[in-house]
Order: sequence, then C-alpha cells, then structure tokens
Amino acid sequence: MKIFTSQQINDLDRYTIDHERITSLDLMERAAKAIAQVIAGIWQTTTPMVVFAGPGNNGGDALAVARILADQGYKVSVYLFNIHDHLSDECLANKTRLLEKKRVADFKEISVNFDPPVLEKNMVVVDGLFGTGLNKPLAGGFASLVKYINQSPAKVVSIDMPSGLMTEDNTYNIKPNIIRADLTLTIQQKKLSMLFADNQQYLGQLRILDIRLSQEYIAKTDTQYRIVEENDIRRLLLPRNDFVHKGMMGHALIVAGSYGMAGAAILTSRACMRSGAGKVSIATPRRNYAIMQTTIPEAILKIDHEETYFSEALPTEDYDAIGIGPGIGQHENTAIALIAQIRRAQCPIVVDADALNILGNHRAWMQQLPRDIIMTPHPAELDRLTGMQSNGGYEQLSRARDLAEKVKGYVILKGHYSALCMPDGKVIFNSTGNSGMATAGSGDVLTGIITALLARGYAQAEACMLGMYLHGLAGDLAAKEIGKESLMASDIIKYLPQAFKRLND
Repeated sequence: MKIFTSQQINDLDRYTIDHERITSLDLMERAAKAIAQVIAGIWQTTTPMVVFAGPGNNGGDALAVARILADQGYKVSVYLFNIHDHLSDECLANKTRLLEKKRVADFKEISVNFDPPVLEKNMVVVDGLFGTGLNKPLAGGFASLVKYINQSPAKVVSIDMPSGLMTEDNTYNIKPNIIRADLTLTIQQKKLSMLFADNQQYLGQLRILDIRLSQEYIAKTDTQYRIVEENDIRRLLLPRNDFVHKGMMGHALIVAGSYGMAGAAILTSRACMRSGAGKVSIATPRRNYAIMQTTIPEAILKIDHEETYFSEALPTEDYDAIGIGPGIGQHENTAIALIAQIRRAQCPIVVDADALNILGNHRAWMQQLPRDIIMTPHPAELDRLTGMQSNGGYEQLSRARDLAEKVKGYVILKGHYSALCMPDGKVIFNSTGNSGMATAGSGDVLTGIITALLARGYAQAEACMLGMYLHGLAGDLAAKEIGKESLMASDIIKYLPQAFKRLND
C-alpha cells in the first residue's frame, strides 16, 4: 500500500474525477455514503448527531453525511463555519442540498460569533472541520472549538483526519489544538502521520474506507513511503530446492552475549536457525560455553579468549552473513573489537543493540561502516546514533532516513510500524506485529531472522522486508494463541515455523 502526500491525495481525487467520468460532487457523495454507513452501523437513530463542518471539502463531506443521516431518521444538528465568507464549491453545493428540504433538526452558519451547543455523553460529534489540506496548527476560534469538543463527554468521529492533525509532519504542531477522535474514518489509504506512535492519541479506532479512487493513478504514481503487505512478501520468498545441503543454505555468524547476557546470544542464534540458515556459528565469551552448548546444540561455538566479553574480531571468509551486537556490552575492548569486526566483514552485516550503542558513543566510526550495512535501532538507540533527541515520530523517521542515506545502508527504525529506511531515501513500513512484542529480546530475534535471510542469499532490502514481516507475523500468531500480556521473545521464535508456513501456503 502506497502512502501519498497531501498533494498526491489531492491529485488522486482530481485524476479520478478527470478520468472516470465522475463529478467532484458525486465523488464526495460516494465518500459521504461510506462514512454514514459506518456511523449507522455503530449508533442507532436515537443517538443525536452534532456535525461541525469547515468551509472546505472536508466540510462538504460533513454536510453530505449530515443529510444522509437525517434521511435515515437521525436527529442531526449542523454547525457550518464560514468566517471568511467563502465556501469551496462542493461545500456550498452540499449546503444547498442540505437546506433544500430542511432535513436537519438545526442548522447554523457561523460567520462571527459562536455559541457552542451542549455536548452530552449520549451524543456523537462528527468532525468535518479540516482534512488532509491543513498545513499549519489551528489557532483562534477553531483551536477553542477543538478544546471544547475534546473536553466534552461526547463520542467523536473524524472524517479523513482528526481536525488539527496534519497529514505528514506534526513536529511543531500544538497538541491541545488537535481533535482527539474516538473513531477516524480515513479515505482510501492511511496517511503518513497515522503511522507514528505519538499521533495515535488523536486517531482512536482507525478505519480505511475504499471509495474506489483511481487504481490507475495509485499504480503509476511513485511515492516515498509505502506499507508492505502479505502479497508483496510472498513474491520475495526464495525456493528451497529438494537437493540442497546445509552448505548451500548459508553460514551465519552471530556475535552476541557477554557474561550474564547469554540469553541474547541464545535468542538471536535460535531465531537465525529457525529462519533457514544452513549453519550458525556463535562468537561469545568463554563463560557462556556451557549454556550455549546445552541450549542450542545445533550451533557451532567460537569461544572468545576473554572470559566475560567479546574482545577479538574473527575472520569472515567462511561466513555468508554476520549479526552482531545483542548483549555484547560496551566494554572498551569490545568497542575496539566491534569496529574491527565491522571493517573486516566481507559479507552482509546486521548491527543491533549494544553494537549500536557503541557506535553512538564513537560516532566518528560511522565513516568506517561498509556500504549496505543494516542497522536496527529502536528510537532511543537512534537518538544515540544521531546525537540528537527527536521530537516525535516524523522527526525520528526523518533522522533515520538521513542516517540511511549518509551511511548508504539500511536502517530499520523499530516500532509498531517498523520503518525500513533505504539508501535512496524511500521508506517501507511493516504491517505486522503487536504490543505483546514490546518485551526484552524481541529485537534480538529480529536480528537473528534478518541474518539468516542474508545468509540464505536474500539481498539486503529483501532480507529486511521479509525479516520485519516474519518477525511481526510470528508475534501475531503467538499473540492469537497465548495473548499479548504473556508473550515472550522466545514465543516469537516458537511461532516462526507457522509464519513461514503461512507465507509458503
């Protein structure tokens, strides 16, 4: 699924109108019917509806919704804000349609003073003030209205976007001046700002309404952002020939686990083996020998001469991929060994966890990173890598993109919609995963999966996309069976076979 900018959203509407023999007013009616259908499916006709409409096309949508709901027997009150004495053509047309047969219980057009209605618990507010065209924070009377709606006990349904929330960048938005919807009914596809954690408080439940906008435009229009879906992933899967042997399935090296953090090495290595690698070698300190040998007997151990930490880079000629960082700690000797291992790597490499924190403490070393390196930071690790604390999801994503372009590599910014930032500036969001995966060791599992896929022969971009998707899908399958609260990182590994099986069916 592609994610369009506000300008592209506007162009999509215009293209649909120009190429599919439909008027803008009829397209608005199509959207309004879809919105009204959802509302009618949730609330009975005994529920009073209070519609706030702005002067633009979002307001036009709201007026059309008000008319349709009134026709269905709802008691509808409408407040149209026309403070500059100018309505869009579609908004004006829907105002005329609404008033022709006096369908609504109460209609007020506000140009100067506004006496707000009492909003009660049993009411539904339909927010049609501003949609995807907003490009600056709300202020003045509209900001006051938003605050009034937010403090009321009424349920709020926002059309396309909660008013005040911008389509992309809300870094410097004014949070109290954004509608907090209980339900957001967005048209055709998600908008970029809907993918960020800090904006979820405004969206409530999110539903996407397909109003049959031009598939031709959607298919041919290039976009910087998209969400990967199951059909995209199925096309990436490499076949597994019946006559292969372990030497043909890739040899992965996992550098993980200081003393006391052997679990990180176990999780990463097990995930790597469960993701199809033919052989897995584990570089780990001497004191981890017994637990590693017992816990993951399928792996080959490369024991460091130090008792408790990773201290010496290994030759890499025999390996097809390297995953490094989970649980290795930040001892200074480990830091030196890390950069030596990265510089020595002659195969694709995944850098995670403590390895990222070491790089964050030695940012001059970033210049030595090999092209096409894969880095998998969570937001706090990204802040350390960039040396700056981000103000919200959009700024975090922008810095992850900048980092990927700077190092000419791949940066997976982990979260609910993990974002793969590519060297060319494009971003692919993952669509699987759940809150139960917010647990220690989950990131180690992702590192193991991606490392295995690289060893198997996937290119970096494909390994990252497939790895993110499998990781989240296994977590979803685990949560479905055991619930989110009880989910552990080892459960993600346990359900990896089912995730692979689903994609291969």
